[in-house]
Amino acid sequence: MKTGLLRAAAVAAALLTVAAAASAVELLNVSYDPTRELWRDINASFAAAYQKENGVAVVIKQSHGGSSSQARSVIDGLDADVVTLASYIDTDAIAQRGLITGDWVKRLPHNSLPYTSTIVFVVRKGNPKGIKDWPDLVKPGVEVITPNPKTSGNGYLSFFSAWGSVVLRGGSRAQATDYVTKLYRQVPVLDSGARGASTTFVQRGIGDVHLSWENEARLEVREAGGDLEVVYPPISIRAEPHVALVDASVDRKKTRAVAEAYLRYLYTDAAQEIIANHFYRPASEAVLARHAASFPALRLFAIQEIAASFPDAYKQFIAEGGVFDRIYKPR
Repeated sequence: MKTGLLRAAAVAAALLTVAAAASAVELLNVSYDPTRELWRDINASFAAAYQKENGVAVVIKQSHGGSSSQARSVIDGLDADVVTLASYIDTDAIAQRGLITGDWVKRLPHNSLPYTSTIVFVVRKGNPKGIKDWPDLVKPGVEVITPNPKTSGNGYLSFFSAWGSVVLRGGSRAQATDYVTKLYRQVPVLDSGARGASTTFVQRGIGDVHLSWENEARLEVREAGGDLEVVYPPISIRAEPHVALVDASVDRKKTRAVAEAYLRYLYTDAAQEIIANHFYRPASEAVLARHAASFPALRLFAIQEIAASFPDAYKQFIAEGGVFDRIYKPR
């Protein structure tokens, strides 16, 4: 009898577990390449807080890849509830197809930017090639690792940073074109995304300098155990990885309320602390001040200093027939 009761209790517990899993709300966050560790921690924190407050379990799944490729996947049918891509360019591409509606940038605080970032350099121990600034990247014998600007947010933001490093110091458009031509001649391989470029530089040992997201650079250095160093150039772009609700998906899946709560959670002190701890620059000035030592000062220029907007910069420099197509010759 006792064995039968134990077996019945075990079956009942299993059924309750299955029922709980079935009743959990599931979200899909489609993000860019180097944000895996960030969202792992934020997702766990949000799910715990939401269940405590609302009594509802939330399971958040992730998709990662080159930012422009991820945007294309959503446009082609990947059923994202939210997108957290590398910049306005990629999110707006989804909005242009009607999947995100209205003035989505204004839906959340800080123009839907829970954090910002930038592009910095990662070099080998001791910085043997003496790389301190953008002009150093085109010295003879320097190999540069950067992802493809056609598919990667890291890639096109690195291009914008390189271009701005010339024209915002008084250089002409012709001089900027000459500079990026030389730069991409010294790129031995163009990976499709930021994490692939990290693998090429760190694990495969290719290249002298990696043009990296600030957070990815800090992660690379931490995991390299002293074999790599971060170099902050004097000037780089202010990267703006917007977040947005995918209206078409959340309305079809009936997940709008939870997805909205998820994005609002990003602005809480708890989430902002996680963001700063992963070396993204938090929107909260108070949290940023507490972590000021983690974010060395440099000039972060806005995209409007080199183009009318992110879409205009993409059209000029990266889109078909733009500057990149004219200057880059694959090896």
